[in-house]
Amino acid sequence: MKKKRKNRLIEIISKAKIRTQLYVIYTIAVFLPILVIGSFLMVNTGNLLTNYYRDLLESDNLRVKTILFEITNQIYNISEVISFEEALQDVLTVETPPEKSYTNPVLSYSTINNYLITHAEIEDITIYTDNPYAAEYMHFELADETVQQEEWYKKAVRQASIFWLPIERLDKYGNSYWNLCLVRKVTVIDSDYEAVLVIRISDNYLQTRIQSNEHRIEVASDDGKVFYSSERRGYGKAPTAYIDYTDRYYTYEGSVWEEEVKLFTNISALQIYQSESTLYIVTMNESAYGDIRGIVVTCLLIILVAMALPAILIHYFTGYFTGRINVLRLEMKKASKEDYDIIPAYGGEDELSEAFADLQVMVQRIKEKDAKMYAVKIKEQQLLNEQQVMEMKMLASQINPHFLYNTLESIRMQALTAGNKEVAGSVKLLGKSMRYVLENTGTSSITLQKELDYIETYLNIQKIRFRDRVNYSLVIEEGLVLEDYLVLPLLLQPVIENAILHGLEQTESGGRIEVKVSLQEDNFLQIVIVDNGCGMNEEELMALRQKIREQKIDTSSSIGLSNINRRIKLCYGELYGMSINSHPDEGTEVILLLPIKYA
Repeated sequence: MKKKRKNRLIEIISKAKIRTQLYVIYTIAVFLPILVIGSFLMVNTGNLLTNYYRDLLESDNLRVKTILFEITNQIYNISEVISFEEALQDVLTVETPPEKSYTNPVLSYSTINNYLITHAEIEDITIYTDNPYAAEYMHFELADETVQQEEWYKKAVRQASIFWLPIERLDKYGNSYWNLCLVRKVTVIDSDYEAVLVIRISDNYLQTRIQSNEHRIEVASDDGKVFYSSERRGYGKAPTAYIDYTDRYYTYEGSVWEEEVKLFTNISALQIYQSESTLYIVTMNESAYGDIRGIVVTCLLIILVAMALPAILIHYFTGYFTGRINVLRLEMKKASKEDYDIIPAYGGEDELSEAFADLQVMVQRIKEKDAKMYAVKIKEQQLLNEQQVMEMKMLASQINPHFLYNTLESIRMQALTAGNKEVAGSVKLLGKSMRYVLENTGTSSITLQKELDYIETYLNIQKIRFRDRVNYSLVIEEGLVLEDYLVLPLLLQPVIENAILHGLEQTESGGRIEVKVSLQEDNFLQIVIVDNGCGMNEEELMALRQKIREQKIDTSSSIGLSNINRRIKLCYGELYGMSINSHPDEGTEVILLLPIKYA
């Protein structure tokens, strides 16, 4: 079974040309394996890099979460100590100004100073109280009406539990700064006074601990504001990535777009100890997708190069190999058609060269055997040529222009004598037409004026013949002097004859032929012949165009058009020639494009 399949595969491949066989072998043996393996490696590399950057972001996110967890726990413990300290209770319940009592507890309170000195993570500790005597100390501030209207103060007074939020502060220059703050109510025992403790975490400390050179980091509170960002412009704003603040355990891993830049992003939530507040840590890598894309593109380029180099070698080798085979095949084909003028040398020293050497020996023997036969044929051809020349001379002698002119003139005079002016006019037109044809047969050029005069004579003859079936008009571009330009003689008559015989064949009356002459802007002379006849459908038009392009001389109905196109291209070059446009029941348009030749 395997042998049959193998033979079947070889049979299928062997039916194709050698170039195709080599390409098929390259595709099966090189292109497809490299494509499949390379695609797998490229996808796998992309996945590995994606997982690598994802793990880095997750690790960095966990690092930041651990730091914040450590700091917030430490701050909470400090707030516990301060809130329940007896010395603080003495300060908050004091009833005399400090300057009037040397034993005033406000003057001797030093706990806050000690914490500020020993804990770098704390930027400031402030206790807001409505006791005017306690508020005169440097870490105590009076909770006046402005402070009492703050949302954080109202919230702290209403609830007993602590909470965290970013609070904005302004320096003496008006610059805005945001700090994560612990806010909690301090219960003042046996007093009507109220107090709120605010511990502000140092932003510089967070920058020192959290800052990363590889990742962009943002930390936001559950009120939707960023209190820490690797970029200063992010403070106090919403995070770059979307966060669902209703979900205290919200996480996200994926991409985020920022100003047409795709960021690799990891988001996690931190529930702060002994608090209902939640922090959302956002770590982003701005270069991850670019790096992954760059490496994947590099892999793709390597795969393309791995496929392209063999393809180029195969292409050039198959071109060289099939070229030599085609040369050998062409020479053998020439020999089979009795054309023994083969190339003298083939090149190479392989089996193809040996086959060509055998062909040369065979051709040489055939040429020797046919030498006498060729000599006889040459003599016969010479006799035949001489006979044709004689026949042409005899034909030319029979067509004596003067004899024709004189005969036609005699007929015309007889018609005039008989009073038949119509016949006399017809004979005159015929004589004028024949004179033009005979005088210009064999000439290379004639003025455009004479050519159009002949066309008008020819059309008049056709109008006499077909009457109302044939009408015509000559449209000359204004300012165009016809005597100044040269064209090939007898160039337009076959086109007009074709229009009458085929275009107006089914027209009973009202047939019209229009000849338009103009100069184009790109220095071309354009002659357009238009008829309003039956026209052609697309299939007929394509067939006619193909026949004209083939430039084969035959006796078909399109001989005139084919010869005209061939004459133009032979005389003026491939840039010039004929084009045809036609639609059924709308007529046909023939455009002749000629170079400008001055008389």
